[in-house]
Amino acid sequence: MASFIVQVKDIKGKLLTEKVEAESAEQARNKLKHKYPAIGKAKKAGMSMEFNMDLSNLEMAMAKVSVKDKAIFSRQFSVLVNAGVAIVRALGVLGEQCGNPKLKKALLGISAEIQQGNNLSDAMSKYPECFDELYVSMVEAGETGGVLDDVLNRLSKLLEDMARLQNQIKSAMAYPVTVGIFAVIVFFAMTIFLIPIFAEIFQDMGAELPALTAFMVFLSGVFRSPKILIPIVAVFGLVFFIQQYYKTPVGRLQIDQFLLKMPLFGDLNEKTAVARFCRVFGTLTRSGVPILNCLDIVGSTVGNQVIANAIEAAKEEIQQGGMLSIALQKKKIFPPMAIQMMSIGEETGELDSMMMKVADFYEDEVEQAVKGLTSLIEPIMMVGIAGMVGTILLSMYLPMFSIFDQLG
Repeated sequence: MASFIVQVKDIKGKLLTEKVEAESAEQARNKLKHKYPAIGKAKKAGMSMEFNMDLSNLEMAMAKVSVKDKAIFSRQFSVLVNAGVAIVRALGVLGEQCGNPKLKKALLGISAEIQQGNNLSDAMSKYPECFDELYVSMVEAGETGGVLDDVLNRLSKLLEDMARLQNQIKSAMAYPVTVGIFAVIVFFAMTIFLIPIFAEIFQDMGAELPALTAFMVFLSGVFRSPKILIPIVAVFGLVFFIQQYYKTPVGRLQIDQFLLKMPLFGDLNEKTAVARFCRVFGTLTRSGVPILNCLDIVGSTVGNQVIANAIEAAKEEIQQGGMLSIALQKKKIFPPMAIQMMSIGEETGELDSMMMKVADFYEDEVEQAVKGLTSLIEPIMMVGIAGMVGTILLSMYLPMFSIFDQLG
């Protein structure tokens, strides 16, 4: 008999290895089927299996659960639960077919936790990288009220709306970003490879270089020398400093405040944050989550510290008997129309429905703002590209006029 190393997963979804004495790899796998729920590859004892395990762990560490991944899972999970499939079986089925390794491990682990008698929300809270506070709170509200299937439907709709909004912004900005990258590459290529050729020709002909040409020749020399590392290191250092400063409370507040006031993008950032706040808040309240808990969750998911501070101040005022619309109006962060619609919702007792309408309105506003911003950026980038290429061509042609004068 030979020794085989078999990849297995326990009931918690943890990846393990077992050493088995068997005649063949298939026989080694069969010996472990009664012990583990999932059996992987089997190889003879050696270094190759350890290497495969390291790659698996690396893939797990690098995997990221996106909003789209959670939206797809939530939709499929809600369909299975509505169809009467047991939660444990539904999680097992979705876990086995999940393409994201991190989410797959979480689903198998949650299934094992439920088999041991834990609640779904408690099991999900142990995997914060996959299921955040918003997700767990809504599932907990659904379990408490006995309407888990309904809450899962709302969760999937919420995540789909958030994913759609992100995709709209990304797709709209894809063209300008691509053109900008292409323009920078062309500028560097012409400066590094084309200008030195003409500079050598002008030097052989003894032509006097104009100021623009001399500057471009100097710039070309900088790009082709180790000096180019200085601005590159400076840019990376500045980015690193901003990232570290953003992690501090003061830095996060100042940078988020700038993002709301910055030219062109400030209005877009504000509308995006308002749409997210109203969508999440409306979904939470409609699912039965208490309003103070809603404000806690929304404050941590809104994505802007200035708005999060306004929400925290509103929470304190509500605890003292105040109204949400009046509390938010005092901070002068939310647009007046959003405040007025919140006020109407509070007066009529339909705050959740009014919040969803506000979210629909501002998501449409974001879409229109992105389209308008894209239509504004595109001609600016075209002019910028023409300016860069024109500057290089002009710097190469100006010395020719001097040469023609000398020949004349």
